[in-house]
Amino acid sequence: MKSPRRITLCCMIIVIYFSQATPNLNLESFVHPLILREHELEGKEPLRQKRAVASSTAAAGEYTVDVEISFENASFLEPIKAYLNSLSFPIQGNSTDQATTILSIEVTTVCRPTGNEIWCSCETGYRWPQERCLHNLICQEHDGSPAGHCCNCLKGLPPKGPFCQLQGADVTLRMSVRLNVGFQEDLKNSSSALYRSYKTDLETAFWKGYSILPGFKLVTVTGFRPGSVVVTYEVKTTRPSPTLMHKANDQVMQNLNQTYKMDYNSFQVVTSNETKFTIVPEITFEGDTVMLMCETEVLSSNVSWHHVERHSDIQNGSRFSIHTFVLNNMTSISRLTIYNVTQGDSGEYICKLTLDIFEYESRKKMDVIPIRILATEEMKVTCDNNPVSLNCCSEINVNWSMIEWKQEGKINIPGNPETDIDSSCSRYTLKAHGMQCPSRLGGMKVIFVCEFISEHGARGSKNIEVTFTSMGDNSSHNGEVHELLSHVMEMSTVQSTTRNSIETSRAQEQQANLTITPDPISVSEGQNFSIKCISDVSNYDEVYWNTSAGIKIYPKFYTTRRRADGAESVLTVKTVTREWNGTYHCIFRYKNSYSVATKDVIVYPLPLEPNIMVDPLEATIPCKGSHLFKCCIEEDEDYKVTFQMDSLSVLAEKEVNGKQVCYKYNFMASSVSWCPKKHDLFCHFTNAANNSVQSPSMKLNLVRGENIMCQDPIIGVGEPGKVIQKLCQFSNVPSSPGGPTGGIVTYKCVGSQWKVKKNGCISAPINNLLQLAKALIKSPYQDKKLPTYLKDLSISTGKVKHEVSSFPGSLGAIINILDLLSTVPTQVNSEMMTHVLSTVNTILSKPILSTWKALQQQQTNQSSQLLDSVERFSRALRPEDNTFLSINQTNVQMRSMVIKPGHPKAYKQSFVFADSDLWGNVAIENCQLGSLQEDSSIVTVAFPTLKTILAQDVQGKNFANSLVMTTTVSHNITMPFSVSMTFKNTNPSGVIPRCVFWNFNLANHTGGWDSSGCYVNKFDEDSVSCICDHLTSFSILMSPDSPYPGSLLEILLNIISYIGLCFSILSLAACLIVEAVVWKSVTKNRTSYMRHICIVNIAASLLVADIWFIVAATIHDHYHPFNGTACVAATFFIHFFYLSVFFWMLTLGLMLFYRLVFILHDTSKSIQKAVAFSLGYGCPLVISVITVGATQPQEVYTRKNACWLNWEDTKALLAFVIPALIIVVVNMTITVVVISKILRPSIGDKPSKQERSSLFQISKSIVVLTPLLGLTWGFGLATVFQGSNAVFHIIFTLLNAFQGLFILLFGCLWDQKVQEVLLKKFSLSRWSSQNSKSTSLSSSTPVFSMSSPISRRFNNLFGKTGTYNVSTPETTSSSLENTSSAYSLLN
Repeated sequence: MKSPRRITLCCMIIVIYFSQATPNLNLESFVHPLILREHELEGKEPLRQKRAVASSTAAAGEYTVDVEISFENASFLEPIKAYLNSLSFPIQGNSTDQATTILSIEVTTVCRPTGNEIWCSCETGYRWPQERCLHNLICQEHDGSPAGHCCNCLKGLPPKGPFCQLQGADVTLRMSVRLNVGFQEDLKNSSSALYRSYKTDLETAFWKGYSILPGFKLVTVTGFRPGSVVVTYEVKTTRPSPTLMHKANDQVMQNLNQTYKMDYNSFQVVTSNETKFTIVPEITFEGDTVMLMCETEVLSSNVSWHHVERHSDIQNGSRFSIHTFVLNNMTSISRLTIYNVTQGDSGEYICKLTLDIFEYESRKKMDVIPIRILATEEMKVTCDNNPVSLNCCSEINVNWSMIEWKQEGKINIPGNPETDIDSSCSRYTLKAHGMQCPSRLGGMKVIFVCEFISEHGARGSKNIEVTFTSMGDNSSHNGEVHELLSHVMEMSTVQSTTRNSIETSRAQEQQANLTITPDPISVSEGQNFSIKCISDVSNYDEVYWNTSAGIKIYPKFYTTRRRADGAESVLTVKTVTREWNGTYHCIFRYKNSYSVATKDVIVYPLPLEPNIMVDPLEATIPCKGSHLFKCCIEEDEDYKVTFQMDSLSVLAEKEVNGKQVCYKYNFMASSVSWCPKKHDLFCHFTNAANNSVQSPSMKLNLVRGENIMCQDPIIGVGEPGKVIQKLCQFSNVPSSPGGPTGGIVTYKCVGSQWKVKKNGCISAPINNLLQLAKALIKSPYQDKKLPTYLKDLSISTGKVKHEVSSFPGSLGAIINILDLLSTVPTQVNSEMMTHVLSTVNTILSKPILSTWKALQQQQTNQSSQLLDSVERFSRALRPEDNTFLSINQTNVQMRSMVIKPGHPKAYKQSFVFADSDLWGNVAIENCQLGSLQEDSSIVTVAFPTLKTILAQDVQGKNFANSLVMTTTVSHNITMPFSVSMTFKNTNPSGVIPRCVFWNFNLANHTGGWDSSGCYVNKFDEDSVSCICDHLTSFSILMSPDSPYPGSLLEILLNIISYIGLCFSILSLAACLIVEAVVWKSVTKNRTSYMRHICIVNIAASLLVADIWFIVAATIHDHYHPFNGTACVAATFFIHFFYLSVFFWMLTLGLMLFYRLVFILHDTSKSIQKAVAFSLGYGCPLVISVITVGATQPQEVYTRKNACWLNWEDTKALLAFVIPALIIVVVNMTITVVVISKILRPSIGDKPSKQERSSLFQISKSIVVLTPLLGLTWGFGLATVFQGSNAVFHIIFTLLNAFQGLFILLFGCLWDQKVQEVLLKKFSLSRWSSQNSKSTSLSSSTPVFSMSSPISRRFNNLFGKTGTYNVSTPETTSSSLENTSSAYSLLN
């Protein structure tokens, strides 16, 4: 923004130009900035072709141009927007640039002044990108935006873009328009000539019109229906604004033949999947209050509700309430509330939002069910004072708000209700004694009512009629009890629980009828299938799938859920392999009752795309040459294989070589007419079921051949600098026995030879294991196979350790294997974990660490991937009947503990690695463990060598220098949690430790060290103790750039700082007092006056800066977070006042230069003061404000560990260092010029004696103060850089701490006239008598006079020796008095 009151408008212009012409877009007169970015169509073509717009002879490239237009007058905004909206598109190029066409112009972003800020908001249909929302301040009115919504308003326009972007992904718009012509029956027949003619003409017009929409992909006419003629069609694009859609419709009207009589007002747009439709509650009972809610980011209050089954729109009434509103100007929300819902309200509901011609529609079905309660309706109870239980259970298990018991009858029998929430059952236990049921009544009946109340108001009840009989009247009751028990034995084998007879009746009801997918399932490998199994009973204890051999399918392949009328389980396989061929059983179990449904699955062999090995991956062929292409698989099946390139299709030749079968095609370049050109070649495998799979592409580059230098019968040919890749098994890399080598090798043509640029080959044994791992994760029995595979992996990795150390690709393959396998298990036993850690121990051994470095140059996240895999295995660990488990390897150790019921013991584990000389401890207090679930496992794994391969932090300056310990818990943690760790301190001198954890989300999800939630508790030379409030992989970082807290150097620097600052503050205060005392006596001429003005302001600025320096030191603490706002304030004032010291020094120098060089020029005292204060305080203020304004919004103004200007992220420290060093150089230059001028003046330039004395005092001050101040911050800058010596820290601290003392001595007391005035005011009588006369300094020399011993060396700098006399002022009457009054007012 150039001005805070400026209006900025950002537009997006879509243009196309033809590839055979040069675009001539002269936008620089109004574009700021201009960003040109090329759109790609699904990554396959470098330029997106516009089918109906581009010329037939030139490919049209589409570009999006972001244009920023700024103007001072806010009233220009609306006229400009109106003008842009009135344009007709496409706009053809002018006579000089006919190849360029503007398809559309859309306003995306508008920036307006709001108070002292600029607020930039997105127009309808656009949103700020997520990275902008994270790094820029959001306007306050949008701070309360709902989660998941992109921000719409930012404070300030990002200087380098991007601007607001199109909102959302691609959508398919279902559109219709009416043609005012008669409908003909041929339009119902898609093969008729009339249908094709209509379709062709309309699609041509649609393509031309809708191509102006940003993100436009395609448009297709889908049919015609009567009503004159209603054309239905679909447009695939990003969601456009209504304004832009109207422009597109205008273009359609202009491009369509008028004989079609298209009705412009009949355009309609229906879009789905734009609305979030929810129903609360999901399970709806009769009597509930139900809320149906639609949410969409389309802002409109025009929402209607429709009930499909009733064919009626819903209006507000006694049972229906509709409330529509816009939330935070970002989301439209409409709520339909139905009170006391009935089963008649069941059915499908439509929520439809209308905006202009757009209709956003969402549908959802609601099922209303009655509350069904299971209970024994009649019971007989003997009044014998024994407890009797009445039981009732709901048929559907939900979270009931309340279950109540009531009773109706002539007698009151009290009882105790108990509710089991998990089973949705309630029990009412009562005791009846003889006094409550007299025998004369002959049996009293009492109705007990069990009532279930849902969370949304529905109520359902069941009556239980209980007949109470006295002790003397129980014969008939005994017979009934025996009869009931007999009936229970005959009816079911379900075991009885505390629910007594009610469980028997429920078990009988649980016998389910299953319905399974009826259609036969016949698929090929690589395809997908699903089987749905539906039960008419919703209660079950377990649902699972198994094979005809009785092996259970791994649970991740199926899902199960209860429905209102039963339950269903769906088996879904996304990538079928041959292992899925067979018969599958869907089994619902309740107690000991099993319901089974069976389905056969036929799988036809077909190679998976990743298993098809092609050679070459890329080939360069001269226009008259040839090349052999082949596709190989590890099986011999009866496939039909063809090679296809564009429209060319050739049957392949089969070649069998052991287990490997290859299909070959010898391509002759002379067989095609186009050269040079690039092509993609594929081979297609077709099986007996007529299903096919396409291989990875082979790049074919036809060239003329003049520049071909590298030639090899295996690698191929290429031009210098050409880089190609080949599968290792088809390259000239030696293969190992035991199977084909995997991976890819990269070659580069250097001179006339192919050189290996990157070797990613995988040894044969490891490659075989990798292929088996990929097959295992697709297997239905992967959990059964995993233990054996982990054992084989551990053994094989140990055997091929040498090959792993030789091939980075083999190491990467093992890491990928562990990553794949860690996603499989839900439970890992101790034996499996031992095999995992054995494999990890091998690849983390010291001989392989060099291979890690080579691997990480190719792939940066491999170490993070390994750590993540180990953590996943740790979370799945479930030791068998062991409370504690310990596994020890050379390069990895593990400890675990299972949380048992009761009071768990504290978790304390120790790790010692003698070979690495490292140790560490981890501890979790028992109060923390009490919040964990029973049988949870806590697992800690420690790595001594992982520290060398994990990436450095984001600045690259810190490194993990200890154990890496990862601690995990098997169940999710719901309460605040902290873990304490102790690490051996391996670098005790001159470094600062930081407790960190490995954050997998940093560095674009490649991982990095992060200190959030961790801090140093205590440390010494032997150990560092850390506390963190979360669990993951922990370590400590050492910062080699700063003194180690608690070290001798740190203590020395603190002592120097505290003593020096005290001396400085006292000295500066004394300096100001002295200046106040002597002010009138020493400011008798302008030169002396301005000099002392500068000295006073230098002292005052440095005094305030030192005070703020102490404040900053108080705020900052090495061990805990500090107050960010206070730190920013302290940094700002330190920056400002230290800069003021330097700028007043500059003022002092410039004033000296002015008085001696421009002798004949005179300026008033007020003007000199104004210039001095503007320079002394104005410039520092501008620099300080700009620095904080540019860096604080991104929170990179201060350092992370100190209250001072940032260096690592923004180099904000340069805003102090550069001005300071420039001033030092300028002042030193001025001093040299002035001294030479004084000592060798030209004729007529000689100033008076007192004037020369004042100028000499100025020169002395600058010569002494400027190097001191300059060197101070020169050494301070040196301490910023990594690896700075401790000497720099000591010198910087000394010079910085004693600046105030230096100013008092050299800037104030060294002044001869100040000494005289002080002697006059405070001397003894003998000094008074002597000062009444002309006194020689040889007889009475002040301490800091020019002839004192201290000053003698300084005198030599000026070429003077001997003694100088101080006499009373002598006025002169030279001719210079007429030109400069300064020479007549000496003191």
